[in-house]
Amino acid sequence: MNSHAWVLLILYLVVLLLTVKPLGSYIANIVEGRGWAVRLGGRFESLLYRLCGVKADEEMGWLKYAFAVLLFNLLGVLAVYALQRLQHLLPLNPQAMANVSADSSFNTAISFATNTNWQGYAGESTMSYLTQMLGLTVQNFLSAATGIVVAIALIRGFARHTAKTIGNAWVDLTRITLYLLLPISLVYAVFLVGQGIIQNFDGYKDVATIEVTRYDNPKLDSSGQPMKDDKGNPVTESATTKTQTLPMGPVASQEAIKMLGTNGGGYFNANSAHPYENPTPLSNFVEMLSIFLIPAALCYTFGRMAGDTRQGWALLIAMTLVFAVMAAVAIHFEQQGNPLLGKLGVDMSAGNMEGKEARFGIADSGLFATITTLASCGAVNSMHDSFMPMGGFVPLLNMMLGEVIFGGVGSGLYGMLVFAVMAVFIAGLMIGRTPEYLGKKIEAYEMKMVSIAILVTPLLVLAGTAIATMAASGVAGIANPGAHGFSEILYAFTSAANNNGSAFAGLSANTPFYNDTLAVAMWFGRFGVIVPVLALAGALAAKKRIAATSGTMPTHGPLFIALLIGTVLLVGALNYVPALALGPVVEHLMLFASH
Repeated sequence: MNSHAWVLLILYLVVLLLTVKPLGSYIANIVEGRGWAVRLGGRFESLLYRLCGVKADEEMGWLKYAFAVLLFNLLGVLAVYALQRLQHLLPLNPQAMANVSADSSFNTAISFATNTNWQGYAGESTMSYLTQMLGLTVQNFLSAATGIVVAIALIRGFARHTAKTIGNAWVDLTRITLYLLLPISLVYAVFLVGQGIIQNFDGYKDVATIEVTRYDNPKLDSSGQPMKDDKGNPVTESATTKTQTLPMGPVASQEAIKMLGTNGGGYFNANSAHPYENPTPLSNFVEMLSIFLIPAALCYTFGRMAGDTRQGWALLIAMTLVFAVMAAVAIHFEQQGNPLLGKLGVDMSAGNMEGKEARFGIADSGLFATITTLASCGAVNSMHDSFMPMGGFVPLLNMMLGEVIFGGVGSGLYGMLVFAVMAVFIAGLMIGRTPEYLGKKIEAYEMKMVSIAILVTPLLVLAGTAIATMAASGVAGIANPGAHGFSEILYAFTSAANNNGSAFAGLSANTPFYNDTLAVAMWFGRFGVIVPVLALAGALAAKKRIAATSGTMPTHGPLFIALLIGTVLLVGALNYVPALALGPVVEHLMLFASH
């Protein structure tokens, strides 16, 4: 890493950590129904409850809470699916976009409801303004709120004792959306407009280019069908153009919650590499900051609500250490460059710039890739498919850890708490003592829920990858043969099951096979974890709190932080070692052996 990379990483961490306590305290206040925001919006909040028939003063047990969360998100899936299928009949469609196919609509609806935001389509040529706003942007808010309220429910499980309830899902969803996500997104969107991100309802603009663009067009026969030669290859003819179509739309408003809510679904196909989504180095830095903003603050919220802020700082330190190492490794391998190009006489001192924007460079792109894959964001400002093998290995491994190093808004914290319970269980086995965490004994039922939450995503990733590599329709989407092609499939299912949404974009995934299989992975990767986490919250809330003794393991010191990091790395990553060896690891060895 060069000096710019180190300065960037250190500056990022300093700014991020300065926001943790004030924002974490604010979140704790709003979910507890206190503070200036709740007082200011209290009347409007009460009106919403009356209109929706919600009894705000009635709390829920974990099963009812889980049912409310599932129902809420299922309704979101249906709404987004309907908008896509009917968009050709609806307003705010100046380009007359056709309705989206059934399989792509199904995949996208599941994707945005699960906070995955996997996109098998190009947004600027597929979605109308209404679908982008009312469907995708709204779900960006609601899926983010879902992750946060599940984390809050689990925190209540640790904080309460001999309780039968873990909160009211409808109240939690309302307060998180109304007092946290909406106001920050509004200010954030205004900032992005100031940086040059567009926000309008104009039709697309045809503009004259400075240079003539030359390209090959498919040659058509008399019936308008593409022609092929005697070997079956497509026949093309040279063409030129002096114009370019510039897409327009309400981009800034979607971009703000896309990043803040760790959603990642871009308005444009190029995502945050597009100048209309991420025009300047300053917008790039703020977008990176906003991805970790709420996940980092929730660590402090956890400590505050649990009655011991040291517990939250311990989780945050563990996350920060892993993040810093991953960022350094990713940037290091990208700054090495491709040795095969070096043998051809290409100057590799600048590193691997393939797939990266010149306005950002390698350090900013490598850091962005690390942040977005440690969080369940999926936004990209460079193409991960063009990374060096080990540079691509880092984003892949980041997701395989379960998206618990900061992770998605809410999902990162409850995932890390699941690993914390696993860590104290392992410590208890080592010393022959019943494990406990924050005064709660960890027994058989809790460990069953923890095991399900940890194992469901590896099962989906590995089974999905195996099916895709054996199925003809799965292999047909590979653009690159060999180890890299396998990495493309492995990355797709890892991204889907862990609700990330980024891609090795060389894989042609907008097919019925991938749309359907990835949608299944996204749904169960999200709610296959949420349901056992809520069950764990209910079980912990019902337990008595036991007093700490001389034999109690402290869960806020260096020993616990080291144990937690070890548990995440070993338990989270060991499931994937054979798959990683077949993909990026063997590709790295082949590349540097000059094969």
